[in-house]
This record gives sequence, C-alpha cells and structure tokens, in this order.
Amino acid sequence: MDWTNGWLWIIAALLLALIEMILPGYVFMGMAAAVAVMGALLLSGLWTAGLPAALVLTAVLSGVIWLALSRMRGVDRSATRIWHRDINDNE
Repeated sequence: MDWTNGWLWIIAALLLALIEMILPGYVFMGMAAAVAVMGALLLSGLWTAGLPAALVLTAVLSGVIWLALSRMRGVDRSATRIWHRDINDNE
C-alpha cells in the first residue's frame, strides 16, 4: 500500500471517528479530523513532502483540533465540584 493515497487516509479518519463514537472524549475526533485534512491535502496534490513530515503535521493538527474542540465544548456544569473553602469559614 502506498501512503500517498489520500483515500487510505480518509478511510483511517472514518475509522477513528467510529472509535470516537464508541469511546467519546474528543481525543479520537481530533485525530480523525487531522487525518482527514491530511487525506484531503494528499488527494488535492497540495502535499508533496514525505511520510515523516506528514506524520508530524498530522500530530500537530490533531493537537490543535483537539484543543479547539475542548474549548468549544466548554465546562461541564454537571460535574462534581470540589470546594476548598467553606462559605462559613471566618478566615
């Protein structure tokens, strides 16, 4: 198999998105989106660098997309809160 085939990257992105549905947490969604972007770059012919550079770009994109998704998700208001100071403390 040739790693420069963009369709293989797109299929890998779909598999990662499927894993995200099974194990939610935005981690695999960031990877899936980054792999899909790399697949699109390969299909369009815009990416001509080698495999190591493609893997580095995919890793960087994965982190950036994960960070963006976690920022868009926001804070879970139903999560358990840990109080470090009681309102009745007279300090």
